[in-house]
Amino acid sequence: MDLPSTAERVPKSTSEPVNERIRRETADRLRYYGAHPEEIDARLTELDEEWDVERTLEANAASLILLSLAAGATVDRRVLAVPAVVAAFLLQHALQGWCPPIPVLRRLGVRTQREIDAERRALTALRDDA
Repeated sequence: MDLPSTAERVPKSTSEPVNERIRRETADRLRYYGAHPEEIDARLTELDEEWDVERTLEANAASLILLSLAAGATVDRRVLAVPAVVAAFLLQHALQGWCPPIPVLRRLGVRTQREIDAERRALTALRDDA
């Protein structure tokens, strides 16, 4: 099995139109901040707080697992199947960079850490030129 590198897993398993939209939105922001360099520091602070796709996926999966375990223990044991499915999705994501929530998160504009860091580097370069 040929596994993609960690840095390339998510973009490789994301549709090209979604990847392109994310790149275009980043380029649009860079053009904006190039014209408004006084706002770059605030944007860099926003980037420090932006959740990447991995963190978003992990937080959502953990929440779903905990809620399902509580419901399985108190409401109906059949709900205990949900944590098993979520765990399978997480394993699939770890190996392939894809699982059912990833296309949804990417369409919502959730970026990889590499994409966030690229914007940070570009903004820092713009600020240093200003």
